[in-house]
Amino acid sequence: MKNFSEKIYVAGHRGMVGSAIVRHLQQQGFTNFLTRTHQELDLTNQQAVATFFQKEKPTQVYLAAAKVGGIHANNTYPAEFIYENLMMEANIIHQAFLHGVQKLLFLGSSCIYPRLAPQPMSESDLLTGKLESTNEPYAIAKIAGIKLCESYNRQYGQSHGIDYRSVMPTNLYGPGDNYHPENSHVIPALIRRFHEAKLANAPEVAIWGTGTPMREFLYVEDMASASVFVMDLDKETYEKNTTPMQSHINVGFGSDVTIKELALEVGQSIGYQGQITFDTSKPDGTPRKLMDSSRLQKMGWNAKVSLKEGLKIAYQDFLLKI
Repeated sequence: MKNFSEKIYVAGHRGMVGSAIVRHLQQQGFTNFLTRTHQELDLTNQQAVATFFQKEKPTQVYLAAAKVGGIHANNTYPAEFIYENLMMEANIIHQAFLHGVQKLLFLGSSCIYPRLAPQPMSESDLLTGKLESTNEPYAIAKIAGIKLCESYNRQYGQSHGIDYRSVMPTNLYGPGDNYHPENSHVIPALIRRFHEAKLANAPEVAIWGTGTPMREFLYVEDMASASVFVMDLDKETYEKNTTPMQSHINVGFGSDVTIKELALEVGQSIGYQGQITFDTSKPDGTPRKLMDSSRLQKMGWNAKVSLKEGLKIAYQDFLLKI
């Protein structure tokens, strides 16, 4: 029986994933949410996080807070990406343990896997090869978050009832995304580029790279659904499908597209009529990133929103923000 009044802390509640998790939990009937903006609580500040947990004492934690960005942002700010993410994860997970939180869900990223990992990438591919250099600092931080959860489970799972879990989403998009012209991920960046080109009646839009890399995309409401699904799994089912040293679960759509195919799809969603070209002097990033989500699917979860449908909703969200 669910306790719909239990106190749930969603770290990163104003971000794309965090806000979607709050909406999903509200739809289920939960009413007692703990949320703090960055101005109200600096998650990189150890003492501030300790004081927050001591005062508020949540019973569940969704750790969706992170410093995120695309290739340009990761290349430009590697120090901030590794430092801020490491500090947020360590502070929240440790203080959750110290203050009796038994259930915590950490949200990672598909970039944790080696650059040339076999496709699709399964959970067992973690730490088997070199990471993609353009986002290695961010990936290292996310791997550390997984291992923090696993380490607390291994050391305190039996004695303290600790059950900290991790989900690794593929590339996400949808309402709440960041549409910054330089520091955004590929879908929001393309939405802005094509929208501005449409308004300017520009004859062409140049896309970074060759257009050949393949990417998988998951609508953010599906990610929220998967997050709550994994958090709610009974311990027996979760442990049956994971191991103490490999406890993270992939969350993906199940198929991928080339960047060229994605660009065409975004252009069609926005109604852009010009040419699409590719700037091959710019980096491509990882050649392919398709998640093996069979572990999660076997437990009963599947994505529902198609790329075409999701892009239409994402574009409407973008129009509301400009």
